[in-house]
Amino acid sequence: MPATVATYLAAQVVRALPRTAISRAVGRLCDAPLPPKLSRVLVNAYSAAWHVDMRDVMPRQEPYASFDEFFTRPLRDGRRTVSAAQDEIVSPADGRLQALGRVEPGCRIVVKGQPYDVARLVGDEDDALAYLGGQFAVVYLSPRDYHRVHSPVDGQLVVVRSLPGDLHPVNAIGEVSGRGVLVANRRVAAVFETREHGRVTLVLVGAMVVGRISLVTCPEPDVPWGTTVQAPPQGFRRGQEVGAFHLGSTAVVLTGPKTPTWHREPGLIRVGESLARNG
Repeated sequence: MPATVATYLAAQVVRALPRTAISRAVGRLCDAPLPPKLSRVLVNAYSAAWHVDMRDVMPRQEPYASFDEFFTRPLRDGRRTVSAAQDEIVSPADGRLQALGRVEPGCRIVVKGQPYDVARLVGDEDDALAYLGGQFAVVYLSPRDYHRVHSPVDGQLVVVRSLPGDLHPVNAIGEVSGRGVLVANRRVAAVFETREHGRVTLVLVGAMVVGRISLVTCPEPDVPWGTTVQAPPQGFRRGQEVGAFHLGSTAVVLTGPKTPTWHREPGLIRVGESLARNG
């Protein structure tokens, strides 16, 4: 669908903004300590505005120490169930499954009519060839969603690439202003080796006001730029926490040609649900 006039005008405003500086400033505010009363007011107001389902959230007695602590809140035990089929790849995040399909000749994926070069997305031309003929899935996390990200596979984390980029929004405005936000934006690619599927990459794509992307294997609060070989490789189970967005964005899963064709319909999805099929 063509962009509306309002979306186009909003995109021009976003394009003119100092997006990185704004994101850093918002990040500092989110990390700042909150007085208990202000914390409760802010969390209640945000939850009401975005319809956050607090029934899913790990209960606690004390108010959140910062907005970031609330935004990256853990879930109650047992609130997400991982698909029982051991060979299936599962959603790494709560959100909306926006697109899924085949990696096309030329190592491209097409999301909402926009082609993306897989080599740019994962940050390595040679590695991109592993996904030719494979599949991809794109999960968008809205401000209401749980923002920790989990492993889509049973496998070994072997490489992490932290890639610099812009910070366009990843919504409809960003699609107009960013001109390919999935590869233009700052992102982290976590590469897994698996027995069933070969190489699988999970890409965490940043966005405007997403100040940080963190991984459980990285002691720094934001994954530092560059490529890090995991020595020794770190084992992960399907559904095990990998990292978090510090404010929301998008997760992309890429698999090789060993993976059977996925038939799931786009729409709401939760951590641990199969990417291959609904239900």
